[in-house]
Amino acid sequence: MKGKKTSLVAIAVFMVLIMFSACSKSEGKAAATSSDTGKTVAEDVFKDIPTKITADKPIKATPAMYSNIDLSKEDTVYIYLIGDTPNDWDKVVELANEYLKPFNTKVQFTIMAWSDYQDLYPLSLISGTDIDAIFTAPWCYLWTEASKGSFLNFSEDFIKKYMPLTDRLQIKGSWDGVKLNGNIVAIPQNATNPNGKIVAIRQDLAEKYGIKELKSWEDYKNFCLTIAEKETPQSGILAMAASGSNGELWETYRQAFDTMPAIQNGNIIYYYKYDGKVPAYKDMSFAYETDYFKSFIADMKEMADAGVWSRSALTNQISDDDAFAALAGASIAWNTSVFTFMDTAEKAEGVKCAAYDITQKSFSIGEAMNNNDMAITASTPRPERTAMILDLFKMDTYLNRLIRLGIEGVHYSIDNQGNYTALDKATDYPADNVSFGWALKNGELVQAGKDPRRKAIEDEEAAKMAVCPTEGFVFDDSKVQFEAQAVNAVFDEYIPSLQLGLFEDPEAKRAEMMKLANEAGLPVFEAEFKKQYEAWYAAMTK
Repeated sequence: MKGKKTSLVAIAVFMVLIMFSACSKSEGKAAATSSDTGKTVAEDVFKDIPTKITADKPIKATPAMYSNIDLSKEDTVYIYLIGDTPNDWDKVVELANEYLKPFNTKVQFTIMAWSDYQDLYPLSLISGTDIDAIFTAPWCYLWTEASKGSFLNFSEDFIKKYMPLTDRLQIKGSWDGVKLNGNIVAIPQNATNPNGKIVAIRQDLAEKYGIKELKSWEDYKNFCLTIAEKETPQSGILAMAASGSNGELWETYRQAFDTMPAIQNGNIIYYYKYDGKVPAYKDMSFAYETDYFKSFIADMKEMADAGVWSRSALTNQISDDDAFAALAGASIAWNTSVFTFMDTAEKAEGVKCAAYDITQKSFSIGEAMNNNDMAITASTPRPERTAMILDLFKMDTYLNRLIRLGIEGVHYSIDNQGNYTALDKATDYPADNVSFGWALKNGELVQAGKDPRRKAIEDEEAAKMAVCPTEGFVFDDSKVQFEAQAVNAVFDEYIPSLQLGLFEDPEAKRAEMMKLANEAGLPVFEAEFKKQYEAWYAAMTK
């Protein structure tokens, strides 16, 4: 999660706009949910639809499945995403619109870059811009915007009538993670898998300086400091071409302490040490008060001073992943998606990459079903048609593969078992590299002849995966939304710079940040969190 800091002035303007827009948001929501009626679609149109999604049984949707929706007039559904835009994105969207002609609907996308989305996301939802659906997640404004009424609240009946394939094929328990006050506020992904954090490095550069493998954080830190000292002055290659923040590196570091998040509201995060049980509130620790965060920012200061990344990292527009692929950076931290960028880097002569789990003794967190979602906006004038489009991209095999893999025969090929092979043009549309695909996934894409290095790490992660026992807890911040916004404004100002080691005295700046956060309303937020969590905990453990 990379992004530049949001100014306090922008947040202040944002909060004022929220108050003025509250009325119109509620009216939009009422108008949207009032259409939650319709007739029952004839069951025979679904006779060829399997009861379970499998790679070897393609699903094809037809307009007859959406007879509850008036498709007599052509319309366009506007969708907002975050992340990097693949080179061949426009070609993929063009094919999607060609396929959607029988449904008399087009799609138009806006992708907010990692470097901009923290500024643009909340403002876009109150700007009056035509947005029908938007990517969201607990780490991407899900609960903040849902509490403000930015997202459509809908029922299972709405899903049944306007998302019939999702109704049949979505894992039923997944809806619990996207409910707020009993209402569904987003459509979650349809899969879970290990989401452990690893690092990828230029192995050829490591061996150049006598480093054979990485087994721990200290090994990785030594690699970075070595590259900064010996390689960067020669070639200009940074040990890590950080961009916007070091959020993924922080997640990698934190993983070694066997922690899981109990709540994440923007940058307001509470962790607990996982022992297999549902934790009590007393077991929670505020992220930025923990000893391991303090030690992390101390290391970031040391690494920044050594030149591990650029001093302009805060405003870099090129992601660390793309920089690694382009040989401008010698390492990245993420999940097994790092192999996509390793593959690109290794196309250059003499380049050899390697991926390492530097927290081998720690568990791998199972990705929550609500980790990637699509929300229908409360202001959309076309909630039913938007629901249909999300249903189609989520469950129609052609559209789902198109968004996740690109164009068959150009970016990938696929065998009879549904296993794909990346082709030469795959670098112009890397597999599962678009946030729309993350929210729409129905399981892991299986790559034929998968890189044995990747398979080894994925098998290791699967063997040590643990599912978060607090996943079903949903915090309603409606009573403390203004405190949450004010507190997050403070954290948005400080966290990226702390993660990049840009402050001369990181501990003093961390303490200053916490003082300002408390003055902005953190104790009020925490009291509400405690109240809601203890009620949930009592119900779970009685």
